[in-house]
Amino acid sequence: MPAIETLVTFFGVAVVLALTPGPDNLFVLVQSAQRGWRAGLAVVLGLCLGIVGHTAAVALGLAAVFAASAMAFTVLKFCGAAYLAWLAWQALRAPAATAAASDESASAQPASGWWKMVGRGVVMNLTNPKVLIFFLAFLPQFADPARGSVALQLMVLGLVFMLATMLVFGAIACFSGVFGTLLMRSVRAQTVLNRVAGLVFLGLAVRLATAQRT
Repeated sequence: MPAIETLVTFFGVAVVLALTPGPDNLFVLVQSAQRGWRAGLAVVLGLCLGIVGHTAAVALGLAAVFAASAMAFTVLKFCGAAYLAWLAWQALRAPAATAAASDESASAQPASGWWKMVGRGVVMNLTNPKVLIFFLAFLPQFADPARGSVALQLMVLGLVFMLATMLVFGAIACFSGVFGTLLMRSVRAQTVLNRVAGLVFLGLAVRLATAQRT
């Protein structure tokens, strides 16, 4: 188990990293503005579940094997880029909806709809090989073999990182969701928001497709 001082330091660093503009928090911001704060929080939950997956891969040593394989890195990044491109296409062709219609839709949203948004967050996170390699380089720096099982320490660190991410991204989702609700009072503004979301997703897809391992 990591020392309390280590966990506090790690949590502070994780909060700063979560606040740093990047693909994940941008994804949360856009999805929340487009679909509301509830959908944004569902995406945040999915991203956090993806963090658990990356942490487990590092703890089990799978990340090191993956980082050494250029083929695995390329396949995974193109799968992620294709998924983001598909989301961009959906956003660009989405019809405008007024705030009243969106609120009614949100209140009647079935559980499967929220799990779909959770799934988006999971896929967004797990198909980004840069996140896996970052975790491989970042988490072990805070593990001390003298304090017991390194794998267990890595899992604890991953959970702390997930907590920091959930707090920061959750705040982003709520703020962006409220802002998006105001925009949805105008059909024209909603149309513009959909187009902006599509361009953001497309930009993220290009960024991921051109990512390098180093």
